[in-house]
Amino acid sequence: MTRYGPMYGPDITFLGVPPCTVEEPVTYADADVVIIGAPFDGGTSHRPGTRFGPSAIRQACYLPHDGSRPSLALRVDALKDLCVYDAGDVEMFSGDIERSLAALETAVHAVAAAGAIPVVLGGDHSIALPDATGVARHHGLGRVSLVHFDAHADTGDVEFGSLHGHGQPMRRLIESGAVRGDRFLQIGLRGYWPGPDTLAWMAEQRMRSYEMTEVVTRGLDTCLTEAFGIATDECEGVFLSVDVDVVDPGMAPGTGTPEPGGFTSRQLLDAVRRVCYELPVVGLDVVEVAPPYDHADITAYLGNRVVLEALSAIARRRHDAAGGPPWNPTQPLLDNR
Repeated sequence: MTRYGPMYGPDITFLGVPPCTVEEPVTYADADVVIIGAPFDGGTSHRPGTRFGPSAIRQACYLPHDGSRPSLALRVDALKDLCVYDAGDVEMFSGDIERSLAALETAVHAVAAAGAIPVVLGGDHSIALPDATGVARHHGLGRVSLVHFDAHADTGDVEFGSLHGHGQPMRRLIESGAVRGDRFLQIGLRGYWPGPDTLAWMAEQRMRSYEMTEVVTRGLDTCLTEAFGIATDECEGVFLSVDVDVVDPGMAPGTGTPEPGGFTSRQLLDAVRRVCYELPVVGLDVVEVAPPYDHADITAYLGNRVVLEALSAIARRRHDAAGGPPWNPTQPLLDNR
């Protein structure tokens, strides 16, 4: 089967990295990272449009699509220092959610089984179920913790008569045994959902959910440090799931369920950097970028930079682990040049 490419938009790769085909492992046999598009919004409960997210995230940059992005902060070039491929989009149809999610899980598992880190570009958050499950099938069910940045808990049960949707993937992950409830860390929750019954279910699973009032009062870094200690206990790796609506809609308007009062874009990028530098990340997704509601590509640019920040931190973590001089965030930019 030939590479499908993006379902919506031109057949381009993420910032110009080489293409590959999921069904042909030889095309990414040396990969450290494989990017997969999940253009699906059949699980949305409010505004659709995230099917166009993968294409927007791939294209959102003012620099040439040349497969190179040296990080000023981390002093690595993730797209060069790591072997990164783009597998294009999985064929996903909004009218058949079970078939679409199954196809995505197959693709993610294939990439993980090949020894690479799958990076999935969403798509609505219903794709977190196949993303994290596909990774956990390779590393061991219950052996991968989940760090989840979101305005919403996504732990609903049956919505609109369906077990699947963007408000339910985290419950399905725990119920299936793919991820343990007591190794599930949520950061950035706020607003007016879910209700008491769902919160009670979450407490029964021993989830740790950091609502924004706690984050603001205690400090984001303090909450992250605490969450990291839980995430690495009895788990082989960490899956990172980033919903862009964790950021205040003033800085990320292009999303389906905006909730005022969230992170700044700077806070999100710093948090993602910490996760991917300090923890053994084995998979990640970036979801809920909805270009129809975006202004001047603000949210698409943020989604693009979340991916780059994650890859740069992974590259720096590997550089330091290999014996290179450890990263010093206080080092002046032009020092030793």
